[in-house]
Amino acid sequence: MITNKQAAATTAPNEDAPLENGEAVETPVQRKRRAVDDTAIKWLAAVLVVAILVGTIATPDAAAGAIGTARTFVTEYFTWFFVLFSVLALAICAWLAFGRYGRVRLGGAGARPDYSKFAWYSMLYACGQGIGLIFWSVAEPIMLKEESPLFTGVDAGVAQDGSMAWSYFHWGLTAWAMYCIVAICLAYSHYNLGRKLTFRDAVVDFFPVKSRRSIGVVVEVLAILACVLGLATSFGFATLQFTFGLTSFTPITGGMPVWIAVVVVFAALTAVSVYFGISKGMKRISELNSILSIVLVGAVLLFGPAVYLLSSVLQTFGVYFQNFLAMSLWSESDVAGAGMDSWQDSWNGWWTVFIWCWVIAFSAFVGPFIARISRGRTIREFVVGVTVIPSVIVMVWIGVLGGAAHFYDNANDGAISGQIAESTESGLFAMLDFVPVVGTVLMVVSTVLVATYYITSLDSGVHALSGFVASAKSPSRWFRVLLVGAIASVTVALLVLGGVSVIGTVQTGTIIGAFPLAFILIIMVLNFIKRLRSSATRTAPPAPPALDVSLDGKEPPAPELVASDGGAHLN
Repeated sequence: MITNKQAAATTAPNEDAPLENGEAVETPVQRKRRAVDDTAIKWLAAVLVVAILVGTIATPDAAAGAIGTARTFVTEYFTWFFVLFSVLALAICAWLAFGRYGRVRLGGAGARPDYSKFAWYSMLYACGQGIGLIFWSVAEPIMLKEESPLFTGVDAGVAQDGSMAWSYFHWGLTAWAMYCIVAICLAYSHYNLGRKLTFRDAVVDFFPVKSRRSIGVVVEVLAILACVLGLATSFGFATLQFTFGLTSFTPITGGMPVWIAVVVVFAALTAVSVYFGISKGMKRISELNSILSIVLVGAVLLFGPAVYLLSSVLQTFGVYFQNFLAMSLWSESDVAGAGMDSWQDSWNGWWTVFIWCWVIAFSAFVGPFIARISRGRTIREFVVGVTVIPSVIVMVWIGVLGGAAHFYDNANDGAISGQIAESTESGLFAMLDFVPVVGTVLMVVSTVLVATYYITSLDSGVHALSGFVASAKSPSRWFRVLLVGAIASVTVALLVLGGVSVIGTVQTGTIIGAFPLAFILIIMVLNFIKRLRSSATRTAPPAPPALDVSLDGKEPPAPELVASDGGAHLN
């Protein structure tokens, strides 16, 4: 008869097992079972992706209706849940950064970072929010100018500041905290416990032994669906935005042939990047992104209304910090009490809840990639680097570009607002058209940034995805190239067979699918805390004998938590 302990040994590596090349040594039985699970995950995910795409393309109205109903359900009954989830993510990050585990080093006491801080920050920003911010850094402040909770019924200037504060809130600290908790769970599991860099390996030992394999398959399939569909639909919208930028300074006319050509070029460039790996591919493109982003923001500030922008950035930062707690807990109790016929009845349904779902869904590939590039950082350094630094960059980006959009929109009778109402992807380019002297040059820079930021997003997603579907062995370069081709094919199929509306439907469905994923993340965080405490307890030396505190009139020194290869221990 197999005992529970023996069964556990056949399903997951022992966390006390020795490490080989940084990973826990698996028995032949464990390796065989993992290979079987990988195959099941790969085929189940592929079948579900095809089924979702075929169903959505074949019956677009029915699919849109079903997803709209699901969105209404989530918004009406679980707005409070997503608000609470985001606040708890912030609290956990604060606890890790300022608590006793902050000195634990990912990879053990002797591990050192693989990348410089500039390269690390560049890759964090590129995989996390680069392409989204290009799309929304102008559109959101303009769209929220007339409809910002906590700032309605006041004069236009205060409402405008409120739109900036909400934009900082949606793209800043809270969003990055949610990415951070996913990434730290995966990084600690991989680098300190020797587990594979997958969601199932960060979750399953929280459950009873007999259910771990089946739960692991379900968890991994959900993560893969979020990756594939999220990347493919984002690919579609990045293609549309790139095409819009291209047509703004060239005689090229947008349309299906141009869209397909853009997808093919993006895919080819991404394939080259993933083939050469992170250090020679993703890292270099991310550093280029950072340099071009600095050029863009600096030029808008220098050639635009500099005095106004500097004043606006400071003022709106103050509004953001002053109202941060109220925005963090805003859950529309009046709407929740009255009920709603559609998610469109709720401001949160349009904005905060939708964006938090977006972040959770995208954490399926952003989290693993951040974990992959963060070996050698202490937990404190990791949390600060993943939350504070990108948030400051985001706020400066939105403060300058969004502030310039407000300035030019007010000075030109709502010209930018009008263009955004017709096409949200036009926002940044509409604003740059008003920047004197260098406006056209900045349109070119922005169009290049759309391409490079999406390439880095797809690159990071493919690295995560390849680990999910082939965790039993290290994925080859050509396998990652194949995944790029598969995602590009899904994007082309959506564009050709379904069009922009179907892409929007699938993307919304993917984002609403973050609802079950959020519960998995909660379990993953609880398991991480359990592992962290268990590691500290397991490696702690016996308590020293009681000392006579009267000696020399001094108290004995307090124990100190330090990092070790297995996690943390007390000295």
